[in-house]
Amino acid sequence: MATAFSLVFLAMLVITTGLRVWLALRQLNHVAAHRAAVPPAFADRITLAEHQKAADYSGARLRLGLIELVVDTVLLLLFTFGGLLDDIDRWWGGPFPEAGLVHGLALFASVGVVGFVIGLPFSLYRTFVLEARFGFNKMTPRLFVADLAKQLVLTVLIGAPLLLGVLWLMSAMGERWWLYVWLAWLGFNLLVMLIYPSFIAPLFNKFTPLAEGEMKGRIEALLTRCGFASSGLYVMDGSKRSAHGNAYFTGFGRAKRIVFFDTLLDKLQPDEVEAVLAHELGHFKRRHVWKRIGMLAVMSLALLWVLGQLIDQPWFYAGLKVGAGGTAMALILFSMVLPVFSFPLSPLMSGLSRRHEFEADAYAVQQAGAQPMITALVRLYRDNAATLTTDPLYSRFYDSHPPASERIAHLQAC
Repeated sequence: MATAFSLVFLAMLVITTGLRVWLALRQLNHVAAHRAAVPPAFADRITLAEHQKAADYSGARLRLGLIELVVDTVLLLLFTFGGLLDDIDRWWGGPFPEAGLVHGLALFASVGVVGFVIGLPFSLYRTFVLEARFGFNKMTPRLFVADLAKQLVLTVLIGAPLLLGVLWLMSAMGERWWLYVWLAWLGFNLLVMLIYPSFIAPLFNKFTPLAEGEMKGRIEALLTRCGFASSGLYVMDGSKRSAHGNAYFTGFGRAKRIVFFDTLLDKLQPDEVEAVLAHELGHFKRRHVWKRIGMLAVMSLALLWVLGQLIDQPWFYAGLKVGAGGTAMALILFSMVLPVFSFPLSPLMSGLSRRHEFEADAYAVQQAGAQPMITALVRLYRDNAATLTTDPLYSRFYDSHPPASERIAHLQAC
């Protein structure tokens, strides 16, 4: 059984990695093939130079992503068939009992450190080379280090107790431990949604109330029309890290707040900002957030049940070249191999997300009109150097938002 599982895992790894490489190459070729001319639907709004910048930016990100994919695949093989995970497990078995919670925490921490060290050069290159080359990076080395330090502190203060709680539930709650872990996980996620706006986000960015004026007046009128109550309108200093712009609402209940990146407010006109916010409110009014939470809850329950069936199977560990089982090892292995088996299903999730985007766009047209939404999107495509020529098959796997041409056509038809 262990040998059969090894062969199945390796076959799926080859299929998934090959599929991802093939899709990336399709996207690279598609973008390059359309680099010489702006799509007709955008020819009067985006210059050839801006279009070519987006093509080059997309290509640079794809090429970096391919290198990361190769490194991640090699690292996965090293952890499993290379025996690295088994070596780490046995090494920590000296100072800590293998079945203990501290042993499990140390094992997770070690895997996390290895992943961090491998991923850090890519993060540095993406931020200070790639993003800087195209004029998007505003991050300083000092801020980069400060962010890492804050993330580490949050991981220790929040992640470590959560992990210890999960490992304890897995070992203490019998055969139905997966149900208790699921309930704990749901509670944790809801708690994070509640406290993130007020306690976590301000650790990384400054949030100031939106100033009085035409912009605020239009937004408050929109909120009244939509029946949306929030705890405030805020501007986030996103420009200290990046030139990209965005807007979102976060939290739930009385903790809901609406946040605009300062870069977004600098680039868009008041009617365009109103349209972008109307789109975000469309997600709220159509209950997309809760639908996604519900779907993720069902999926996480199913996955935890699957893990519950695997955790006591010796072939699961032996098939991935790990000598000893246990709660922590099972959780780590499952998280490592899950993307290998789940990636071919990506079009299902991406398709649902794109459908939600179309619904939110339709709501934005009802509340703010089609033209402001169209002009806002075109400005954001241009200013964020988002490619206008996405390969259709690549888009089905990766894009949570519809391709630019489809989205504009849908808005015009609303």
